[in-house]
Amino acid sequence: MLTVHNAALRGRSGRWSLTIDRGRFTSIEPDPGTTPATPALDAGGNLVTEPFVDAHLHLCKVHTLDLVGEGPLTAYTRGTMGAAMDAIDGAAAVKSHQTEEAVTGRARSALVESVRHGVRAVQAFADVDPVAGLTGVKALLALKAEFAAFVDVRVVAFPQDGLLKVPGTERLIEEAVDLGADVVGGIPWIELTDADATEHVRRMVALARRTGRRVAMLVDDAGDPGLRTTETLAAELIAQGMTGRASAQHARAMALYPEPYLRRLTELCKRAGLGLVSDPHTGPLHLPVLPLTDAGVPVALGQDDIEDAYYPFGRHNLLEVAFLAAHLLGPSRLDDLYDMITTTAARVIGRDSEGLKVGAAADLVVLDGATVRQALTRHHPPRHVVVGGEVVASTKSETHFPAFTGKSA
Repeated sequence: MLTVHNAALRGRSGRWSLTIDRGRFTSIEPDPGTTPATPALDAGGNLVTEPFVDAHLHLCKVHTLDLVGEGPLTAYTRGTMGAAMDAIDGAAAVKSHQTEEAVTGRARSALVESVRHGVRAVQAFADVDPVAGLTGVKALLALKAEFAAFVDVRVVAFPQDGLLKVPGTERLIEEAVDLGADVVGGIPWIELTDADATEHVRRMVALARRTGRRVAMLVDDAGDPGLRTTETLAAELIAQGMTGRASAQHARAMALYPEPYLRRLTELCKRAGLGLVSDPHTGPLHLPVLPLTDAGVPVALGQDDIEDAYYPFGRHNLLEVAFLAAHLLGPSRLDDLYDMITTTAARVIGRDSEGLKVGAAADLVVLDGATVRQALTRHHPPRHVVVGGEVVASTKSETHFPAFTGKSA
């Protein structure tokens, strides 16, 4: 048993006590102000919430920036994102020497940070193509098993360089699914014709349907208002009876769509049950997060990249991601942003998110801050991370000021 006491909860005033037994919440009640007799974790008046969910991370690419060089990053972050395809082509060079062992070592370090930062689940993309082969998928599947008690790693078999554009890739995607990849990926906008982009979507959705998988596709990830693969994906999900079983990543071209078309697309996404994922800290364009949220389309935020050809920073800290997003989207919707890295993000990747309630799985984070605003301001690692009723990580930070106060804070 474990009791987390002296906790602040979202949407509830006062202090609360959460009792856990056999990995489930057994009670959530106002805190009596006394130390529990059972093993206890004092939240110290800090906010306690569900753990974090990362709906989009290229886990096979983390910490590869120094191997790739600055060229692809420069192309990807230009003001219009017109050179996005050049960035993808440049980043592919690192895969000619990729090994399963190298991917495992780099990705393991990112997953350790996941535990530290309270990331309970991650939709993790692994490139699949004739150059990389299945090295990325095999590495991430091994790490999925290694970290199963701490992080729910959902491996996406991802044709980063195209499906029809790169012959042999489709068969490798099928092999990746046979190996155990959880999600069928896609990136249709990178194909050379609109017809090929449509066929890319059709084949990958059909594969997911045949094998009982979900779909996760990078769509319209460039500064081109003529890109329409978000629409293609939504329509194909409806046509193949796959509504509610996919997420669309990036969709940056939506920022450039005329309003009448954007309204039509929004309604189509709702009918397809298509969740969207934005990574507004990577690249200068991002989908209209708040209008889509207000219209009833679930939108999550993702880390996307950690020190690779598309983003030079990152610690797999979703509080940091939401903090950066708040600067772009405005400070008035912090609770919505917090949902986008917790409960809504879980919904977007198809993961059950029972929340903090009696009978639910006892997964939680004790944050550094009593409110969402304070937690985002500091974006420190959680003071404690609890998975299945067990404390799996604790972080303490203290600064001493002996020169002028003799105190610490």
